Amino acid sequence: MDEKAESRLNREDAERLLAGGRFFWIDLYRPTAEEFAILRDVFRFHPLALEDSEQFGQRPKIEEYDDFVFLVLYGAVPDDAGLVEVHCFYSERFLVTIHRDAVPAVSEVRRRYEVGTKAVENPIWLTHRFADALVDSFVAVLADFDDRVEDVEDRAFRDIADEQQLQEISTLKRTLVRMRKVVESQRDVFASLVSGVVELPGMTHEAERYFRDTHDHLIRVSGLIDTYRDLLTASTDVFLSTVSNRQNAVMKQLTVISTVFLPLSFISGFFGQNFGWMIDRLGGASEFVVLGIGLNLVAVLLLVVFFKRRRWF
Repeated sequence: MDEKAESRLNREDAERLLAGGRFFWIDLYRPTAEEFAILRDVFRFHPLALEDSEQFGQRPKIEEYDDFVFLVLYGAVPDDAGLVEVHCFYSERFLVTIHRDAVPAVSEVRRRYEVGTKAVENPIWLTHRFADALVDSFVAVLADFDDRVEDVEDRAFRDIADEQQLQEISTLKRTLVRMRKVVESQRDVFASLVSGVVELPGMTHEAERYFRDTHDHLIRVSGLIDTYRDLLTASTDVFLSTVSNRQNAVMKQLTVISTVFLPLSFISGFFGQNFGWMIDRLGGASEFVVLGIGLNLVAVLLLVVFFKRRRWF
């Protein structure tokens, strides 16, 4: 029966596993300096590979060493972070995985072997299931993106645009940009595997077919990311158009109000000049009603008729 260990690792267990001659998987979650020292002294990993394994935030890659392969792979999780990074040391004798964040895809693969009664039939198959689970996690997260993007589109066309909606669109676009960067690099990693540029220890022709299928999944994920990014860009354009149309409507209303008051200001200003001729002749209530109020009402009515004919109302 193959062995699997997780989290805390001590020197005695590492030496026992290596001397046992059976394939084993060690999953290190937030490894300590002591555990990195075990990887250096007991497993004797190359210093460059160990240095890379301690530094997170790298691009997906695969590097060959004398008796093992070092991989940097990514998966997706349904939260604001969006991405989880996993470092892997793989040979025909062991698989050592390192990650700082919880990776549901890794936990699911580990549970399958923990509850199973059958040993790992071939180390390369475990490595494929592990890598394939990380890739499939993108599909699951993007399925949720489909609903979120559709909701954003509906609100962009139906509701009045607001800053919260623009912020949500920007957050989704940033997440997609981060995903696109790692998916494209990860796609290149699997392309190098299926093309034979880099060969995993124990790779067989049959296993290569499954890795090629995983590569196809990455191509599909990359296409979905581009599609959702285009949809969000269109939603941003709709948002900006809605804001512009609303601003134009406000400016139109203000222009109408200003136009209505323009003749009223002229009339009241004209009669407010206090010419002596006017003062002598405009002194009764009838003149006040006709000239002071009547002219203003007539001007407003004429403007209303004009606006309606021009379809400004």
